[in-house]
Amino acid sequence: MLAAVISVGLTLSAAAQATEQPGEKVDVKSLPAPVQQTINQKAAGGEVVQIKREDDANGRWNYKVVVRTNGKEMGFEVDPNGKMLKQREAKK
Repeated sequence: MLAAVISVGLTLSAAAQATEQPGEKVDVKSLPAPVQQTINQKAAGGEVVQIKREDDANGRWNYKVVVRTNGKEMGFEVDPNGKMLKQREAKK
């Protein structure tokens, strides 16, 4: 019985680690196609510095992206369907 409980616990733990966690950095290649398309369009000619999956105020998750172009960084947020939600201005 104890062995079965431990086995189930280890299986669930491994499954939880395999999924993305809120605030976790993610690779653009692992994102849904519509999200990749929006990021690539918005980053046109720039370098994608960071992508993080984060929860919004309503408990839904979105992707926060930072792009560097000509030494300036700008950020924006995309929902899981590829819709642009927010954008912040460039900074040096």
